[in-house]
Amino acid sequence: MMEVGEQMKSHIAMIVFQLGYAGNHVILRAALNLGISKLVFPIYRNLIALFLLVPFAYFVEKKDRPALTASLLIQFFLLGSVGIASNQLFYLLGLDNTSPTLASATENAVPSVTFILATLLRQIFEIKKERCRLERVELNRRDGIAKVVGTLISFIGASVITLYKGPTIYNLLVSSASVPQNWTLGCIYNLGHCLCWSAWIVLQAMVLKKYPAPFSVYSFTCFFGILQFLGVASFFERDNPQAWQVHSTGELLSVLYSGLVVSGIGFGIQIWVIQRGGPVFVSGYLPLQTMLVAVMASMFLSEEFHLGGVIGAVLIISGLYMVLWGKSEETKVAAAAAAASVEENYKQPLILAGTSDN
Repeated sequence: MMEVGEQMKSHIAMIVFQLGYAGNHVILRAALNLGISKLVFPIYRNLIALFLLVPFAYFVEKKDRPALTASLLIQFFLLGSVGIASNQLFYLLGLDNTSPTLASATENAVPSVTFILATLLRQIFEIKKERCRLERVELNRRDGIAKVVGTLISFIGASVITLYKGPTIYNLLVSSASVPQNWTLGCIYNLGHCLCWSAWIVLQAMVLKKYPAPFSVYSFTCFFGILQFLGVASFFERDNPQAWQVHSTGELLSVLYSGLVVSGIGFGIQIWVIQRGGPVFVSGYLPLQTMLVAVMASMFLSEEFHLGGVIGAVLIISGLYMVLWGKSEETKVAAAAAAASVEENYKQPLILAGTSDN
């Protein structure tokens, strides 16, 4: 019962995270239309997240936080580079050149890439799953097949949304969104964002094994990401002081939402769930986001909702169900194996004792 309760908490946490992140797609698209700087905006966003998380990192993990080493600082710097600087820059560039729905749909490649990276790293380093939460695939069992097939179906659904529009189902408002600058380049940026996010999820799982203090890990990640963004923004925006100013209430709200809800609370939830469900469980919830973004964007940004979006959403939810069912079955198999092992260990001394008496 306790295991079921923990799983339910993880499911609820990921649904809340995806809902908040779906809103972020739409809000940031609107902020980009207002002309925010794609280099300065992430600095403010991550500063807010850092101020939010540092007190939790200091007080909650004060007694359990391991000592810092040069090796750990290098790993935190790498997490900041991959998960904050590169990840968020690629995302903003991709969103600026495409649309919220396409940016979200492309992110559905993250479960597939994460699945591959986690599996490969587990094979290369021969890390036990219980210790590092990297993925094991048992293709001779139903749960392993379900995870693989579900990931492929979700990816196909995202591809349908991206590549096939079809007739318009509805459009609530007259379109007023800005025309994307370079659709093809934007798709490339979105793919770069997905690769960085996948690598970040897997690397976090590995770092948390050595440094089991999630709030501290993300605080250090934010800190180094901010430093890297500051270096880049100071160079490219040095002749544009306007880029460092917040010019409207809309820009301010977008900064606060991204900093508090997504980078602060949201990724705090994500790193908490990674410790309990592993990286593929976290990325497996991304398909739900695409459907939410498609609805929100059609309502607030006048994006048309096409037949391809409906077909893709059905495939995405179906694939998501298969992945989660596979994870659930995998947990049951592991629990049964653990129970059998305990029973065997309990019986062994009795057998030995009986042999000794004879």
